[in-house]
This record gives sequence, C-alpha cells and structure tokens, in this order.
Amino acid sequence: MTDAKAGGSGAGTDKPGFDRGLLPPMLLGSVLNPINSTIIAVALVPIGRALGAPASQTAWLVSALYLATSLGQPVVGRLIDVFGPRRLFLLSTGLVGVAGVVGALAPGLGVLIGARVLLGFGTCAGYPAAMALVRSEAQRTGRDSPGGVLTALAVANQTIAVVGPLLGGLLIAVGGWRATFALNVPLAVAAVLLGMLRLPKAEPEAGRETGSEARPGARPGAEPTAHPTGGCTRRGSLAARLDLPGMGLFAAMLVSLLLFLMNLHLRDWYLLALSAAAGAAFAVRELRAATPFIDLRVLGGNTPLLATYGRALVAYVVAYSFLYGFTQWTEEGFGLTPFHAGLAQIPMFLLAIGVSVVSGRSTSVRGKLLLGALGQIAACLLILTLGGDSPLWMLLLVALIFGVPQGLNNLALQNSVYFQADPARTASSAGLLRTFAYIGSMVASSATAASFGHHADTGGLHRLAWVMLGAGVLYLLLTLFDRTLGRAAGTGTRASA
Repeated sequence: MTDAKAGGSGAGTDKPGFDRGLLPPMLLGSVLNPINSTIIAVALVPIGRALGAPASQTAWLVSALYLATSLGQPVVGRLIDVFGPRRLFLLSTGLVGVAGVVGALAPGLGVLIGARVLLGFGTCAGYPAAMALVRSEAQRTGRDSPGGVLTALAVANQTIAVVGPLLGGLLIAVGGWRATFALNVPLAVAAVLLGMLRLPKAEPEAGRETGSEARPGARPGAEPTAHPTGGCTRRGSLAARLDLPGMGLFAAMLVSLLLFLMNLHLRDWYLLALSAAAGAAFAVRELRAATPFIDLRVLGGNTPLLATYGRALVAYVVAYSFLYGFTQWTEEGFGLTPFHAGLAQIPMFLLAIGVSVVSGRSTSVRGKLLLGALGQIAACLLILTLGGDSPLWMLLLVALIFGVPQGLNNLALQNSVYFQADPARTASSAGLLRTFAYIGSMVASSATAASFGHHADTGGLHRLAWVMLGAGVLYLLLTLFDRTLGRAAGTGTRASA
C-alpha cells in the first residue's frame, strides 16, 4: 500500500501522517459486507440441494442481505456522522458474530434468510466508519487526499469481493455450506477486538457533525464547531437531531421498492405505488426538517454526486449479475463443482487487484470509468457466445475481462464520493453509495431469478447477458455525457455541494 502521506498536495513534511493503527479495524470492518455478499455465490446451489429449494427461492439469500444493508448503510452512516464511528462499529460487528451462529445452526431456509438479514444490518457500519475515519484523519493531518488509504480500502474490498467465491468453495469442500456462515464468528471477534483496541474513544471533532452543519442555512462543508459533550449538541432533542420520521419514511420507500424489485410482476404494482407515496412524503419531510436525515437541498444541488450514485446503480447491476448468475451457470449449466467455480474466477481476482493497485496512483476518475464500462460491455458480449460445450479457457477469458471493470469501478466511484460529498456527511454519503449499489444488486438478483427460473441453463445465461449488456451501455453513456467528471475528483478539489 502506498503511504497515506503521498495523498496530500502541497503538504509539508512536518505535518503528521495518517494514523496507521486505524487501518486494521477499518479494513476488516469494511470487508465484512463484501465477503458475505460474494461467498454466498457458490453456496446457493449446495444450499438449494440440501434444503430442497429452487434457485428462485435461494435468491432470497442474496436479496435479504441487500435489503437490510441498503436500508442500514445510510442510517448507520448518519449515526456515525453524529456520534462517531467507535460505538456503531462495535455494535454492528458484534451482530455479525450472532448472525454467523444463527446461520450455521439454521434448520431451514426461513431461518437462513433471517441470518442473512442480521448479517446485512451487522455489516452496515464498516464502510461508512472507514470513510469517516479517512475524512477525520485528513482534516487532522491537513492532507485532503489520503490516496494510499482510499486505494487500500478499494483494494481490500475488491480482493474480498473476487476471492469470496474461491473461499466459499474451499469452506464448502471442507465443512459444507454451513461453514460459510460460521466464518463470520471469528471475523466478528477479530473486528470487535481491533475496534476496541484501535478506534479512538474520544471521536475527532473535525470528523463529525457537531455544530455548523446542523444549523439550518450553514454552509455545506464548513468546519464543525467543537462541543464539550463529545456528542451531539443539546439544542433540540436527540430524535430531532437524528430525524427519526425521515428515517422511517426512507425505510418505507426503500423496503417497498426493493420488495418490488425482488420479484418483478404487475400483480405487485401496489408496492411500487407505496414506494412512490413514501418517497413523496420523505421529500416533503426532508425539505422541512431542520436537521434532515438526507439533506435533499444539498444533495439536489450536487450534480456530480447524483451522477456518481446513478453510475453505481447500473455498474453493480452488471457486476452482481456476473457474480451470481455466471457463477450459478458454471455449476449447473457447465458442471463445475463449487470449488472449481471459485477457481474459475482466479483470473478476475488477480487482474482486478493489479488494476486497482496501479490505477490507485491517480485520483483521476474519468478514464477509469470509461475503461471499466468498455470492459463490462466486452465481457457481456463474450458471455453471449458461451454454451455448455464451450472450452474452459473461454470461461477463464470472461473472468479475466471482468477483472478490468472490477478493479476500476469500485475505486473510481469511492474516490468520487470522497471528493464530491459534504465533508460533514461523509459517512452517510458513503452509505448512500452502497445503497445505490445494493439497489443495483437487487435488480441483478431479480434479473438472475427471472432469467434462470428453476435451473441455471445456458438459455437463461444468455437472457441475463442481454440485461447486463443494456446496463453496461447505460453506464458508458452516463460517463460519456457527464461533464462534471473533469473537476469532480481528479483535481483534488471537492465538487460544490
């Protein structure tokens, strides 16, 4: 990993550097979600066989985690903005261990889905907490762009996201599919211990919203004022500070939307109507609230950040369709074992890590996004040529090509949010990035279930590839026509909020 000090521009050598003691809990906490997102990919078929559930039902194991995480990430991110990362990190990672025990002992699919919901909520704090710590350390050291740390986060998440299927295959080969849930117990214990030892007990004042941003009309990005309590100010109740009605309306809007996306059908139109009604009420509430959960005025005026969220949604439709759909097809349609299905993604793992490390040396995002979009399109076109009798090298080639966008997109999107977001809302903005990514994953899960039905055959893979190709083309267009990218993250200057 490159030194965090290299990320600053014009910083003197006498200024303090990034506190490297924060890196272990930051990295481990941030990968708890991607490891549970990806390790399940090779476990879906064994779980379905063991519990007598078709692919359309085991898809809920994917959807349940993303439903919980899509809702939880911005909520927990907002709590971190207000209270700091330590307490939220410890509570959430502790819940991951509980979920691991429940999943490992689950008697049926229903309890297993419940364990995935717990995992979704438990893994909510890791990434927003890491981004909040990066921001507070940047403000403490006077180095606005800790590029090495941001690259380390992206590479760690990318490594886990790609190596997850291989790890899942190994665990299934050794201890069965239940081992993929039991893995969370030692990971949670390690995360809690590291958090207790390394995360600051007194949260850095500059890293939280404690003063100026909370006041109506305060300048976005203004330096927060210190407060002797080390927590939220006493002006107004805690409920008002957290905007609990806003969180509730956001939850109603998102849950009804994701339930609709899980099983697209006209008979469920009422869910879409409910989501629209909750969304309208949420907008009215947030525009009137003194301390809104999501400041729609600031967000609405931040075109670069909105464009980044849109790109995240379509990029992850492609990424997770490949992760779940292609992996299921390699097992059921091509005949690989779960372990060999994980091995087939080794080329993607190796290339993605190399691409992330090399490209992480530059803060420019436009080139990364364009190359990532072209890589997705090329891989989707190649998938359309695959069949049950295709040579193995073609599967490896598809995985290799996908390594390029896997290594570029996550890093570019993460860096974009870091520079484009209001500094006082770094954690909640990072949480919203994950929410849009998870909405994309829900679309991918729904598309995968609809394409495959009861069996992941080649015809279903090709139907899914057309969906992926459409999303990849949209991602390319959103990048080509975004004129804000030249100044959003490549210059070291934060976009106007």
